[in-house]
Amino acid sequence: MVFNTGAALLDAIVLAVVSKEKEGTYGYKITQDVRGVLDVSESTLYPVLRRLQKDDCLEVYDMAYAGRNRRYYKLTDRGAAQLELYKAEWKIYASKISGMFEGGIG
Repeated sequence: MVFNTGAALLDAIVLAVVSKEKEGTYGYKITQDVRGVLDVSESTLYPVLRRLQKDDCLEVYDMAYAGRNRRYYKLTDRGAAQLELYKAEWKIYASKISGMFEGGIG
């Protein structure tokens, strides 16, 4: 992708991915789902997950899987509220950019 992905957009995408699973999802799956829309590495995403956890947008728990623990991330109430804010802001932003590309002012 030729456009840079800012921290807020990456946060929004990660929160959206995690929100799809009510009981949470694990880091590798989050990475694969995000890669469906952005070209990012695990080394980029894991600091995002830690920051969202620190900001109380994600809660983290471990669960046994195939003989080892797998770390799961689940949206908190604060994370859900932040995601709704991102969605509203994205609609405004996308509308303005689309308007600009289509010859209008936005």
